[in-house]
Amino acid sequence: MTAVRAFVRADADAVAALNDAAFGGPGEARLVAAVRGSGDVLAELVAEEGGALVGHILFSRATVEDGAERTPVAVLAPMAVAPARQRGGVGSALAMAGVARLKQAGERLVFVLGHADYYPRFGFSHAAAAAFDSPYAGDAGPAHMALALAPDAPTRGRLVYAAAFSELA
Repeated sequence: MTAVRAFVRADADAVAALNDAAFGGPGEARLVAAVRGSGDVLAELVAEEGGALVGHILFSRATVEDGAERTPVAVLAPMAVAPARQRGGVGSALAMAGVARLKQAGERLVFVLGHADYYPRFGFSHAAAAAFDSPYAGDAGPAHMALALAPDAPTRGRLVYAAAFSELA
């Protein structure tokens, strides 16, 4: 059975190895470490099975700028599942728990750049993100998605990611 819990510092090496395995290299693990180091983590969860970490999800702080208005929002990136456990519900458990945690914390909007056939099952849509300019939106097409968590969520503007995203690009 998969148990989802908050990340603790002792998980750092296992989370890095999990991201490396899931993404085939160290890029996402470096991003996770950089976001942690900058203090931009909103929520970080891990999935455990039999005492082993099999999944990880990170939500970081971002901002939507619309004229002079600046609204804090969230970004889901990355989510990793151990290759042997993919397509087994681990990612779904992480995504649902993470979105619930963001809602509970009062977050109003969350973005993801991910598989267009996967994230809509959690309420994300390209239509919700279409009116937002983003450094990644142009090449992403339908993979650039958003999910409003509150009725007063922003509906347009320029998405500005945490500095760690551009520093590692």
